[in-house]
Amino acid sequence: MPTLVALTGNEAAAHAFRQVNPDVAAVYPITPQTELMHAYAEFAADGLVKTEMILVESEHSAMSACIGAAAAGARTFTATSSQGLALMWEVVYIAASYRLPIVMAEINRALSGPINIHCDHSDSMGCRDSGWIQIFSENAQEAYDNAIQAFRIAEDPRVLLPVMFTQDGFIISHTVEGVQMLDDDTVQKFVGSYRPQRSLLDVAHPYTLGPLCLQNYYFEIKRQQVEAMEAARKVILEVGEEFGKVSGRHYGNFSAYRLEDAEIAFVGLGSTCGTAKVAVDMLRDDGVRAGFLALRVYRPFPGPEIIAALRHVPVVGVLDRSISFGLEGGPLFNEIRSFAYGEKMLLSSWIYGLGGRDINVEEICGAYRDTLKAAARGRTISMGYIGLRE
Repeated sequence: MPTLVALTGNEAAAHAFRQVNPDVAAVYPITPQTELMHAYAEFAADGLVKTEMILVESEHSAMSACIGAAAAGARTFTATSSQGLALMWEVVYIAASYRLPIVMAEINRALSGPINIHCDHSDSMGCRDSGWIQIFSENAQEAYDNAIQAFRIAEDPRVLLPVMFTQDGFIISHTVEGVQMLDDDTVQKFVGSYRPQRSLLDVAHPYTLGPLCLQNYYFEIKRQQVEAMEAARKVILEVGEEFGKVSGRHYGNFSAYRLEDAEIAFVGLGSTCGTAKVAVDMLRDDGVRAGFLALRVYRPFPGPEIIAALRHVPVVGVLDRSISFGLEGGPLFNEIRSFAYGEKMLLSSWIYGLGGRDINVEEICGAYRDTLKAAARGRTISMGYIGLRE
């Protein structure tokens, strides 16, 4: 039976990992991820998991060790944030190209400089084209649920790609919330025993991993990664539906909030989705038919599904907690805009919360109202800022 416990997002993810009980974890501390692996190291020290903990000298080494472990056939995971993910950059791409089902908890934090330890999504967005599946969490409950589902998604024979699931640094990672935890046996049954498709230790079936690959084959290998990412679309939905049967919490690419009759809707990622839903309720009380779409899966990007969910909404705003320098609007806005080409919706871009700056309900309501004012003149907001001192 599910048990309601008070956990931070980091603790929730650590407990999910404990229940999965992977073979190997290679980790290096970085704020605000450190407490997640501190908790897991305690589980290992207390004998609650069989995981081989590899304590390395850097995040680059952590991902390198994960690649070696996964290639040998071990169920493998790691965790990082911000500059740690940036230091992994070289080997993050290698993990995906080798088709290794590594799971990573990515605690969103701004990339330096200047030095900042608080949340935005610049770290995740920086490697959005690395070949990893990316799943965002709105709260500690979703961080727990996404951690469990990530193993099933990554290890599916149709996919075999690494998965990073995120949670907003400090806002989720260090905030205590009520989390409905499944019992250990249910989680173990859900993820199942790991049966690697191949292993470098299987001497009866040798294969080459990481060869020099020049013009003759490199292009084809990238095409295979494209096909794997496409296959992940179906698998993510299947796993989310199956998880709903054991937990009562069903997951898809996104969740829609009061969208049915909306005259304006916003789209966003991460913890701000919860705040935005409160703003929607306040706007509704004031007579504004507002709605919200909380995006969960960022890679593979569910563009057609997003447009289908929003097609009846004439005015749409997109919230980005990261910025693309030299490009109009943020990453999420531009992804949606590419799929919205030819649609009749007026699409506006809003940048907010960089470096962990708070965003409140009133500010979100103001962005909705400003977007409606622009739409009334037939205009869009090409790059608005919420909470910025001009």
